[in-house]
Amino acid sequence: MVKSKVINESTYISELAIHGMQEKKGNDLVRLDLRNINSSVADYFVICHADSATQVKAIANSVEEEIYKAIQQDPWRKEGLEYGEWILLDYIDVVIHIFRTDKREFYGVEDLWGDAEIKSYKSA
Repeated sequence: MVKSKVINESTYISELAIHGMQEKKGNDLVRLDLRNINSSVADYFVICHADSATQVKAIANSVEEEIYKAIQQDPWRKEGLEYGEWILLDYIDVVIHIFRTDKREFYGVEDLWGDAEIKSYKSA
């Protein structure tokens, strides 16, 4: 008997976000698993960057489309769409950060959550 792999909704949303990032060639994709951190604000952070504001916006649109297509859910909040330097898509348990390259280096979000389990993904 083969057991099917059951994943929870936040894991599924994070995987959809990663696929959306890969579709638009996001750089240095990582997923921070925050579920075992007591003070965490979400289950996962999914992070990538791109070299231009245009590409940052394209990645954000791709992520939103992938998630909506699969589960008909829009982000609870969206921030940063005007400038395309750091777009945040908040799906409550999954927070997606799409940076312009220099902003990702400046803010160092991964460093703030050093206790998180970090998984890297290849761009498509």
